[in-house]
Amino acid sequence: MGTDTVRAGAAAEAAERRREQRGWYFYDWAISVYSTSVLTVFLGPYLTSVAKAAADADGFVHPLGIPVRAGSFFAYSVSASVILSIFLMPLAGAAADRTGRKKPLLATAAYLGAAATTGMFFLDGDRYLLGGFLLIVANASVAVSMVLYNAYLPQIAPPEERDAVSSRGWAFGYAAGALVLVANLVLFTAHDSFGVAESTAVRICLASAGIWWGVFTLVPLRRLRDRRTTSPSGKSDSGTSASPTSRHGWRQLAATVRDMRRQPRTLAFLLAYLVYNDGIQTVISQASVYGSEELGLEQSTLIVAVLLVQLLAVAGALGMGRLARTYGAKRTILGSLVAWTVTIGAGYFLPAGSAAWFFVLAAGIGLVLGGSQALSRSLFSHLVPSGREAEYFSAYEMSDRGMSWLGPLVFGLTYQLTGSYRDAIISLVAFFVLGFVLLARVPVRLAVRDAGNPVPDRI
Repeated sequence: MGTDTVRAGAAAEAAERRREQRGWYFYDWAISVYSTSVLTVFLGPYLTSVAKAAADADGFVHPLGIPVRAGSFFAYSVSASVILSIFLMPLAGAAADRTGRKKPLLATAAYLGAAATTGMFFLDGDRYLLGGFLLIVANASVAVSMVLYNAYLPQIAPPEERDAVSSRGWAFGYAAGALVLVANLVLFTAHDSFGVAESTAVRICLASAGIWWGVFTLVPLRRLRDRRTTSPSGKSDSGTSASPTSRHGWRQLAATVRDMRRQPRTLAFLLAYLVYNDGIQTVISQASVYGSEELGLEQSTLIVAVLLVQLLAVAGALGMGRLARTYGAKRTILGSLVAWTVTIGAGYFLPAGSAAWFFVLAAGIGLVLGGSQALSRSLFSHLVPSGREAEYFSAYEMSDRGMSWLGPLVFGLTYQLTGSYRDAIISLVAFFVLGFVLLARVPVRLAVRDAGNPVPDRI
């Protein structure tokens, strides 16, 4: 009878875990439409055109009195959003670990971002400053919410399931991005049939991403459970008071990094991830600008290319998850970085006006995009000490989105200095090469052991 009770309890626990995992997937489903439709496809070219409409005779706009080439305004806005995130993410991570209440913080960040994205409907004429402001708010909200979302992974999946669970989450996200992008493509290409101008169709696509984000966030908020992970004294594991109003974001980040010095191999992984993911994030945010401004491709061509990326990224995320079972996450990620280097290098030589070659480039990106991100997230989850998930994932998110200001900055500066988007895109190869070298030097098995976690058979 006792054995039956134990089995029933284990079965109930497993069922609850699966329920939470399915709810967790839906935040990827909710938020990925922003990354796809807004950041990757529509906002870059559209905000650039709005900035150009407001530019002076020399092609410059002057936010806060600073002369900025209109073609660089979007990239600089992305960098500004990331700098803001640096101040917010450590506070959110520390508050979540201390109180165990991730859901209210996740809801606040998600709905602030969804509201800012929906507000992009009002971005028209020469309102480039409004566009920059909404982009900064939305991007910072994405970063904060992803700290909290990713911190659930070690709590809802045992070590042997994390590669698969993380990969499924990314696959859900890319599937949602593809689904909404099909609707966007229909509206954009047939806007005359719907009785709306092209700019209005773009603004509807932007706003619909915010609505989608807000609606589907309800699913994880209903299914995920809050867990208290702090000590009875109410202090963080480092032994210092963690009042949300007493610590500046930089101080909390510094405290987290000081604690991570006891896990130097975890810190070494984060450094490698910071570098190569900076390249990934910059490709995601700037590819449509490269396609429209340097290659002269139509917006409809860019949408089809990104749709191809989304569809192949689903297969890529699941396929690389399977590869990780055989070769381990680290080796699989290293292989993806080689593919990234070759793909971006080839992008430099794409002929202008050639949609076919741009689609080949998109296919290469799609096959490695989802897997490299999903496996990086699951690999890091093994390197996090128990009870410090949100705090450590705030540092991870700094590497994921929070420190990804350097890539857009390099991209924007290269264009500003050379006037060539080809030079800007080839500059990103350095991020993948250096990231490969740094990751190859990390002994991940020792890093997992140092964090006090069980070492999987394949990692």
